[in-house]
Amino acid sequence: MGTTARGNSDFDSPWKEALEHYFPQFLELLLPEMHRDIDWQRPHEFLDKELQQVVRDSETGRRHTDKLVKVFTLDGSETWVLVHVEVQGKADRHFNARMFRYYYRLQDKYPQRRITSVAILTDKGSHRAVGHHEQMLWQTRLSFTFPVVDLQRWQQDQSSLENSSNPFAVVVLTQLEAHRTKGDDNARLVSKFSLMKRLYRRGYSRSEVLELLRLIDWMLALPPELEEKLGAQMARFEEEVKMSYVTSFERIAEKRGMQRGMQQGEVSGRAQMLLKLLVLKFDELPASIESKVSQAGTEELEVWAERVLTADSLDDIFA
Repeated sequence: MGTTARGNSDFDSPWKEALEHYFPQFLELLLPEMHRDIDWQRPHEFLDKELQQVVRDSETGRRHTDKLVKVFTLDGSETWVLVHVEVQGKADRHFNARMFRYYYRLQDKYPQRRITSVAILTDKGSHRAVGHHEQMLWQTRLSFTFPVVDLQRWQQDQSSLENSSNPFAVVVLTQLEAHRTKGDDNARLVSKFSLMKRLYRRGYSRSEVLELLRLIDWMLALPPELEEKLGAQMARFEEEVKMSYVTSFERIAEKRGMQRGMQQGEVSGRAQMLLKLLVLKFDELPASIESKVSQAGTEELEVWAERVLTADSLDDIFA
């Protein structure tokens, strides 16, 4: 078994893009009842700014994706759908409370909006207790339930994903394979090649194939030597089936490298700016804080930077 040189696969960023690109297909595959109630003749809209204004998650080290989407139901009502995707680790004991916290913060800030919450869990584990948050004291009782989609359950019905024409089925298959092949690059190479070959046979448009190729490539990261081997395998395969996406695939790989470099540079720049602000306000910083900031992602850095102006102590920022 090999160890991927680029570390753990980056799941949260491709999930964000997949949800934005395939939101109707996402609901159709994983939450069909919800999909049937939505008027898809009216455009849906992602409300990232509204979500950022209310979600302030102080938990660090979690990898998740949150999207807030405005849709219209068939009865003409505006409805907001909060989608939370837990992309690393199992749902912890605070998961249900966190889902409720996100819900009531949105409801409190936007009392005229109807809001529904859904959770997508990608990792293995027992999730039987997920989907219900309850608080009770004497005669006061609060109960909050929300639908939960456990992607690992699709392992038992993987053939239906493989036979589905829904492009989001490819995203789910890729996520399942990312978990299954974690720590085994040779197995991941075989899986990645198989998923890519399947795209050519599904009858997708060229633009659809390229988008899905990009997501597969992103979620199933391989070390450079195996990426090169994959490229050669794809070239031979394309010669056999008389299709030519490989040049585009190579451009995808080049663009992927550029994007990751730009993203890493942007995160590093934000971290350095935050450290400067902290030093200006609190003078010398503990090594633990410097380490935490240096290892943080974009969303955490944004949250902490917003807290600097009103914080009286480092605990107010990082607690």
